[in-house]
Formats: sequence, structure tokens, C-alpha cells
Amino acid sequence: MTSNRTALVTGASGYIGGQVVPRLLDEGWTVRVLTRHHSSLDSKPWVDRVEVAEGDVSSADDMRRALEGVDAAWYLVHSMDDKPDFAERDGEAATIFSEAAKASGVSRIVYLGGLHPDDEVLSPHLASRVEVGRILLDSGVPTAVLQAAVVLGDGSASFDMLRYLTTRLPAMVAPKWLDNKIQPIAIDDVVTLLVGAGTLPPEVNRTFDIGGPEVLTYREMIGRFSDATGKRRPVVVTVPVLTPRLASHWVGLVTPISAGLAKPLVGSLVHEVVAKENDLLDHVDVPGGFIDFDTAVRSAMRTAKPDTAMRNLALTSAVTVASAVVGSLATQPDSRWYRSLDLPEWQPPTLAFPVVWTALYADIAASSATVLNAYDKAGDTAGRNAYLKAFGTNLALNTAWSVVFWRSRKPWVAAAEAALLTASSADLARRAGTVSKGAGIALSPYAVWCGFATALSTAIARRNR
Repeated sequence: MTSNRTALVTGASGYIGGQVVPRLLDEGWTVRVLTRHHSSLDSKPWVDRVEVAEGDVSSADDMRRALEGVDAAWYLVHSMDDKPDFAERDGEAATIFSEAAKASGVSRIVYLGGLHPDDEVLSPHLASRVEVGRILLDSGVPTAVLQAAVVLGDGSASFDMLRYLTTRLPAMVAPKWLDNKIQPIAIDDVVTLLVGAGTLPPEVNRTFDIGGPEVLTYREMIGRFSDATGKRRPVVVTVPVLTPRLASHWVGLVTPISAGLAKPLVGSLVHEVVAKENDLLDHVDVPGGFIDFDTAVRSAMRTAKPDTAMRNLALTSAVTVASAVVGSLATQPDSRWYRSLDLPEWQPPTLAFPVVWTALYADIAASSATVLNAYDKAGDTAGRNAYLKAFGTNLALNTAWSVVFWRSRKPWVAAAEAALLTASSADLARRAGTVSKGAGIALSPYAVWCGFATALSTAIARRNR
């Protein structure tokens, strides 16, 4: 057991850092964690056992304060966004951190980078992680850069992508590089190696490849995941035309992972990522050996929250379809009354309405399902119920307009009802945007169209007093 040594863990609010902290505590370390906001750690069961330093890795002053009196530091931060300057930001933060570590007398830095080939042009995010590793290795502080591929654990973004692609789709068209070789590793083994690397001899300053006991293709991982969880294997057809950017948008569409986060994950799959050595095992013991793929998947799924996406989509689709059917049954564009109305010249052709409304109804159902998924993921039952109430009210107003206009034949009442529908649609988009920016944007055309319908209904009422 290590004792009387102080560790700093950056990225402690993230998945990997959040696993490393309790293991360090169990090993007898005094642990300080760095976070921008103390509140981001409120849900961590170990928060009362650590010292919390608020700060940012891009601030030299913050880093000097956080690293004061630290023996070993775990640098577990990197950008996972799609902003064009992410590589520059990562490099600057790593430089600031390494200089502060050197000045503070830190005796060891441990960093988790990405497994990668040596003779290929790397994706931008993977190249950035390699560069961060190089900066830390050149810092003058003994550094261990551990390089891993897919990490198998509930909460790992790469595991989540594998899970949702496998369980949500009965069939998929995927890039040809799904047949590239990958060496996944269980989260427990990653944490064991990261913690063990903190006590490496001072002369060790190098990268270490880490990987589990099996080398698989992503296609094989999808099949094995299905087998391990008792699901039917999806049909996978590969094509040569999906670029990483297109594939990341596709992942963002069918999984809870945003396209911006999916892009670095997908980008790493373009390469074959297999460990070229296992030298770290000369220094760090892994009791019982590495965990196999199937065991790691089953272990991760034991703590994974149920995926409610299909249930939510079925719910929103059923309600939306019911609204659309009732509204269409009430609609009578060929009635003598409607043909007798004086309509404004700018009214769209009759055939345009079913086309537009079909697209909007599909948008309403899909976007609302995304919102419910976000509430479920956050465990916000009250927010979910409030959105369902607003969703149901909106579709009731949607259906009521057709009844009021076509059956009751009251244009002024229909215009007023359309104004209520517009306000409701705008509110629905606002509510959606608070939990899913993409869903809020996707619902905006519906609100705009309802606003147009209000103007059209009002014009018809005025011309037919």
C-alpha cells in the first residue's frame, strides 16, 4: 500500500478520472482533484474523502496552486468537441500543466492517450492526443503515457457508442473500416494500470500500449456484444463511401452521443489500433489477468441504465400518428363550403399541405423522443412528465384546429386556435432545447409553420366575414 503520498487527478468529474480517484484512495494515496466547479463532483460517492481544487488546466496560476505538494499527477483531460481550435487548446493546456508540474517538483505524470499506428496520418483528435503525450514526455517530469483503444465500461463514450449501435438497430450500413482490428480493454484493467503507473521508477519516461486479451474488428465486437447480452445480432453491411464526418452524424442520429463527440470516436476507428507491446506488465501487476471482452460487456451492462429510446419513440409516434389521423379525417378540402371561400393568393397549393405536415409530424415524433431520452438519462422524471404534458397539449391543439376549421367551419375561432398552437409549438421547441439543443432546433420549423398557419387562418377569416 502506498502511503504519505499526494496525488492530483485532473478530469475527476469524467468517466476515467472518476474511476481512478477511489482506486487511489483504496491504495492509500491522499487525493486532490481538480475541477472547474465543485458542484460537478456532488454526485461522486468519494467527494468527502478528497481535497477539491477549483481551477482550469489552461490557467498557469490554477495549476501551480493545484500541484503544490503533489507527488504524482494524473492528467486525464482532453477536448472531445468539434471546434476547430481543439488541438491548439489541448496543446497549450498540456504545456501549462507540464511546466507547473516541473516547477512544483512533481515526480510522476500519468496520462491516458489513444492507441494508434505509427505509419499513418492520424485523425485530428487522435493526433492531438499523441501530441499531448509528447508534450508531457518532454516536460522534464518522468511521465507514463498509457495508450488505449476502446474502453469497455458503463459510462465510457466508446462503449456507449458500441452499445447503442448494437441494440437500437436491427441492421446497419456502416463504413468499410468496421473490419479494422481493434484491441479493446475493460475499464477495471485500465484503472489498475493507470493507478499502478503512478509508482513507476523515476527513470521510466515513455509510452505504454495497453489492450485486453482479444483483438477484434468492430463488426466482431457488435456480434459479440449481442451474444453477451442475449440480443439478436444486427445485420451489418459495409460500404466504402461513409466518411468519418458523415459517419459521426449518423452515429449522432441513432445514439444519444452527439455528432461532435462521435467524430473523435469514429475517427479513431479509421485506423487499426492494436497494442505493439505490453511492457507495462513488467512494472504493474494485473491480478487474475486481463478481463475478456464478453465478461467486460456483461459487467458494464449490469450497471447500465435501461435504454428507453425505442419505448419513447413508440410512444411519441403513436400519439403523433393518432393526432395526424384524426386531423386528416376532419379535413375536407373538396367540400362545397371550402371551395366557396375567398382564399388569399399566397396560400400554398392544396397538395403542399400533406407533404409538409407528414414531414413535420415525423419531426415532432422523433425530436420529442430524443427529449424524453435526455430526461430519462438525467433521471429527471418531473421534467419528463412536464414535457409529455406540453407535448400532449400541443397535439390536442393541432388536432382541434382541423375540427374547428373544417367541421365547425368557424374561421375566426380557428385563427385564434392556430395562435394558441403557435405559442404551444414555440414553447415545445423551447422546452426541448433546454435538454437537447438539436431537438430544440429540429422543432423550430414546426413552430414557424404554425405561425404561418395562424397568418393564413387569420387572412381567410378576414376575407370571409
